[in-house]
Amino acid sequence: MRYMVGIDLGGTNIVAGLVNEQYELVLKVKQPTEVTKGSDYVLSKMAAMVDELLEQANISRQDLIAVGVGCPGILDPIQGIAIFAANLKWDNIEVSRILGEKVGVPVFIDNDVRMYVYGEAMSGAGKGAEVVHGVTIGTGLAAATVVNGELYYGSKFMAGELGHVTIEGEHTPCGCGLKGCLETVVSATGIARQAREALEAGRESVLREVYEAGELTAAHVSQAYDEGDALAQEILHYTGKVLGKGLAYSITLYSPDVVVIGGGSALAGDRILNTTHETLKKMVYSGYMNNVTIKIGELIDDGGVIGSAAFAKSRVEKLEAVSQS
Repeated sequence: MRYMVGIDLGGTNIVAGLVNEQYELVLKVKQPTEVTKGSDYVLSKMAAMVDELLEQANISRQDLIAVGVGCPGILDPIQGIAIFAANLKWDNIEVSRILGEKVGVPVFIDNDVRMYVYGEAMSGAGKGAEVVHGVTIGTGLAAATVVNGELYYGSKFMAGELGHVTIEGEHTPCGCGLKGCLETVVSATGIARQAREALEAGRESVLREVYEAGELTAAHVSQAYDEGDALAQEILHYTGKVLGKGLAYSITLYSPDVVVIGGGSALAGDRILNTTHETLKKMVYSGYMNNVTIKIGELIDDGGVIGSAAFAKSRVEKLEAVSQS
């Protein structure tokens, strides 16, 4: 049997997993990224993690097809370059070339969100569907689309920035320079912001204690929702409504079979998605809605690893097909 290694590279931690050709996670390891030590140190650590996986699984390097890396930031997946990754403090780092030389097999990189969605499309909630549109709700909000096993990139690999679609009635400044972007509401930071601003305006809520302690997070809002807190319920219902407005554009444009909702804040589940469904029914033509299923991601923390491995396998197969033609 042959294997791939998928690596989910973050600003805090690196997670690497050994994945077989059926996209099953065999083994994974985790290490702190240690960004301050520089890109070569981080890439050397990633190479050592590949060696560790092979050694622990007692697998020969000859059985390793390729390595895939999901990396945050702006990337060129064709050239294998991390053009700009703010969390890593990387600027034009030739990840595929450098890491490839260290591990001795082809290395392919892509954006971490695209890798998560690709994993869900190939082995998770979107498995078997022709068109999968995935949205990750975390610190921000991003999206990607997989069509018949192929990622859709758009011009200059910029497709998928759903989080920066502006929403009517919203005016909160976004880090991108616009105001009222979807992710200023539908994100962990957006949910916490809504709660914080409501409390500052004098609203009563069980959230006040954690707010005054400086600890208020989106997870606290979900917990308060379950306790019947009116403010928390209002916030998550509104967040779901705004998500529905954003997805109305995506569903109409891409006509997906499946929409996968992932990321940490997706664990809020029906607390958000009930009003998302209600909004979509009002905004999207029934011909689209009758053909789409909205699901919470199944792979959770392993999506990026499995997606990166599956992406690497697909790239190798394409190169092999070209060389044989």
